[in-house]
Amino acid sequence: MKALEEKILAEGQVYPGNILKVSSFLNHQLDVDFLMSMGEEIARLYADTEIDKILTIEASGIAIAVAAAAYMHVPVVFAKKNKTTNILADVYSSKVESYTHKEVYQVIVSKEHLHKGEKILIIDDFLAIGNALNGLMDIVGQAGGTTQGVAIAIEKGFQGGGDALRKSGVRVESLAIVDSMTDSSVKFRQQ
Repeated sequence: MKALEEKILAEGQVYPGNILKVSSFLNHQLDVDFLMSMGEEIARLYADTEIDKILTIEASGIAIAVAAAAYMHVPVVFAKKNKTTNILADVYSSKVESYTHKEVYQVIVSKEHLHKGEKILIIDDFLAIGNALNGLMDIVGQAGGTTQGVAIAIEKGFQGGGDALRKSGVRVESLAIVDSMTDSSVKFRQQ
């Protein structure tokens, strides 16, 4: 998505440790009109695929998932990183190590929200090495559902997670793929 690449170049900042900060529009402050255009593009990319629900992970994946769901007219379920008192004991869970936060989370989804036979699209804001996506696909599998594909706002292609998923047969549609970044430049993969 050329508009996303341009927005990353204009507003993104590269931090040490291969961190791309896009908090001005995607994962702290939300540029809602731009998010909706990203959601529309995800809906277009998956228009040929039957989707019953979208699954994401809190917190930064929720906004892009909701934007896509608005165009796809399906519910969004998000995996929680912490169990709360309003979630029953009957949950699907998977361990996910956060690349950015360097923490391992036991992510959970209540069994009342994912069901056998459902066709699930997984959406997240970033894809680095793929830990969150693998955890979410594990949860879909536990529920007896099918992962129809993955949609990502920004893939850090140089970290290999997207390529590994594609090699394993998972459909991955990323709106922008960063092939390399330094303090002074961000280079995108030609798609």
